[in-house]
Amino acid sequence: MATIGETSRSSGSGTIISGDGYIVTNHHVIAGADDIRVTLNNRKELSARLVGSDATADLAVLKVDAKDLPFLVWGNSNDVKVGQWVLAVGYPFSLESTVTAGIISAKGESLVPSNRRDSQESFIQTDAAVNFGNSGGPLIDLSGDIVGINAAMATPTGVYTGYSFAVPANIARKIVRDIIENGGVKGR
Repeated sequence: MATIGETSRSSGSGTIISGDGYIVTNHHVIAGADDIRVTLNNRKELSARLVGSDATADLAVLKVDAKDLPFLVWGNSNDVKVGQWVLAVGYPFSLESTVTAGIISAKGESLVPSNRRDSQESFIQTDAAVNFGNSGGPLIDLSGDIVGINAAMATPTGVYTGYSFAVPANIARKIVRDIIENGGVKGR
C-alpha cells in the first residue's frame, strides 16, 4: 500500500521476489508517494523504501527490512502460450487477498498509440479478473512461477470487463535487475 501525503491514500499489490525483502510493483502505484507501507499476508505492516522505478515500463522496486520472506520465482514469459491457464494474485478494492483464474488470450499487446514510443508495448493479455488494487501483483502460471506483473485493465466502466494486461516476466526481470544493481534501466 502506498500512502501519498497526508490527505491522499492509494493502494496496490506487490510481488515479493526475494527472501530479504525486494518487492516489485507498478510505478503508477507508488508515483508521488512520500511514505510507502507494505502489508504482508500475515497482516504485518512494514515500512518500505523505493529502490527505483521506471515509468516507461510501469515498474518499481521496493525494499523492506525483513528476512526469510516467502517469495515467488520468475518464470519464462516467452514460454507462455495463448490458451494457457494463469492466476492473477492481488489486493483489489482493499480486500485481504484475491486470486482469479483465466487464460492467456494474447501476447505482445500494445496499450499505447503506435506513434507513441514512451511506454511499454509488449503486454500479456489475459481474461483473469484484475481490478483497481491488483496493479503490481503477480500473474503466475500453474506451477506458481511469475509470468507477468499485472499492470492494467481495459475497461469503459472503471471495473474489470474482460481483459487485463501484465508486463511479461522476461522484461520485468531485466528491468528489476537493472534497478537493483544500477539504480535504473540500462540499454533500452
